[in-house]
Amino acid sequence: MKFKIIALSMLITVSHMGFAKNLYIAPNGSDNNAGTLSSPLKTMMAAQSAASAGDTVYIRGGTYYLNDSNITQYQDIRAIVNNITKDNISYINYGTERPVFDFSNVKPANYRNTAFMVRADNCVFKGFDVVGVQVTIADHRTQSEAFMINKGNGNLFENLAIHDGMGIGWYLVAGSNNHVLNVDAYNNRGLNHYSDGNVDGFGAHPTSASYTGNVISHSRAWFNSDDGFDLINADAAVTIEYSWAFYNGYGQDFTKLGDGNGFKAGGYGRNGSATPSVIPRHTVRYNLAVRNRSAGFYANHHIGGQNWINNTAIRNQSANYNMLSTLDDNRTDVKGYGHYMRNNLGFDGHNEVINLGNSTENDISYNYFNLPVTITSKDFLRLDERELMYPRQADGSLPKIKYARLKKGSDLIDAGTYVGDDYHGVAPDLGAFESDY
Repeated sequence: MKFKIIALSMLITVSHMGFAKNLYIAPNGSDNNAGTLSSPLKTMMAAQSAASAGDTVYIRGGTYYLNDSNITQYQDIRAIVNNITKDNISYINYGTERPVFDFSNVKPANYRNTAFMVRADNCVFKGFDVVGVQVTIADHRTQSEAFMINKGNGNLFENLAIHDGMGIGWYLVAGSNNHVLNVDAYNNRGLNHYSDGNVDGFGAHPTSASYTGNVISHSRAWFNSDDGFDLINADAAVTIEYSWAFYNGYGQDFTKLGDGNGFKAGGYGRNGSATPSVIPRHTVRYNLAVRNRSAGFYANHHIGGQNWINNTAIRNQSANYNMLSTLDDNRTDVKGYGHYMRNNLGFDGHNEVINLGNSTENDISYNYFNLPVTITSKDFLRLDERELMYPRQADGSLPKIKYARLKKGSDLIDAGTYVGDDYHGVAPDLGAFESDY
C-alpha cells in the first residue's frame, strides 16, 4: 500500500508538470487573446488570471504604458496595479528582449501607488524594467512602491531595473526567504520634500520574527533620494551582500535631498516605542558604499550590534562607518556595542569610523582602523566612480570594474582574517573585493 501511495503521488506530480504551459504578453496584445506567442495578452494581470501553478508568463519587449484604468485594487491608502496572488508562476522576459513597464500615468489622487503587490509564494520576476512610479500625495509624508512584498515567500526578483520614478524600488514588510539578485534601483526621487525622505532603493522591514531568510545580493542603488538599502524597524534578520550603494541622498545634480545612507541597517526610531522581544542581528557583507550623502554604513541607533564583514566605504560625506547604537529603552543613544566587524576597509571619508565603542564592547579585530596599515589612493587599481554605473553583463551580473580593487603590492592584501569564505593568498584581503594575486 505504501508503494502504491508513493507511486500515485509521483504520477500526480508528473501529470501536473506535464500540464505546465507558457503564456505570452506583449504591448500590442489584447486581454481578449489566447495568450499564445502569436496571439499574446496585453497585461500581466490577464496572464495571471489565465495561469496556474508551474506556468511561465513570457513578457515580450517594448514599453507597457499603464494608467489608472489598470488599477486592480484600492486597499486602504494604496492603489495597486499588479496584484500578484497566485503561487509558483514565473514572469520572465522573452529571449533577449527587455520589456519596460511605465507607470508614469498611474496617478490616482490621494493614494500611495504600488506597481507590483506580491502576496504569492515561489514566483519569479526576471528581466524587465519598472519606471515612472508616481507619488500623488503632496502635503504630507508619504511613499509609493515599485515592488511591495506583503506575505509573499520564496520569491526571486532577478535582473530587474527600477528607475526614474518617485517610489521605493523594492520594499518588503511580510514574507520569508525572498531573494533579490542582480537588481538595480536608481534615479528615484520623491514628489517633494515630504516624500524625498522615504524613497530608498531597497527596504526590508519584516514585521514578524518569523519572516526570516530574506537576502539582497549583487544589487545596486544610486541617486535614490533617501537611502540605498534600509532595514529600519525589522523584526527579523536580513542579509545584504555583494551590493553597491552610491550617490544616495542626492538628486542627479547632487542636490541634497533625504538622509542618504548607503546601507542603513536596523534601528527602531530612537523614540521610546516598543521593540521586538528579540532584537535581530543583520548581516552586511562584501558591499561597497561610495559618496553617499550621509554614512556609507550606518547602524542607525540599533539596539545591540550587527555583523559587518568585508565591506568597502569610500568618500562618504558624514562618515564611512557610523556604528551608533541605542540602549534597550530605544531612546538613549550610545557608542556602538555588540558589533562584529571583520576585514572592513575605508578611505577618504569625511570621517572614517564614528560612534563605535571600544574592543571590550565589540568584536572588532582585523579592520582597517585597528590594523597597522596605511591607506592611500595608490592602494587601488582605480578610483574612477564612473565605473560604478557601467552596464551589467549579458547575464545580469554586476559589471567587471577596477574601481576600489586592490593593487598588487598593497599592504591591504592578505591583511584580513578567515570569516568562512574562500580567498586567495595566505589570508583574506580587506574590503569587498578579493584580489587574485
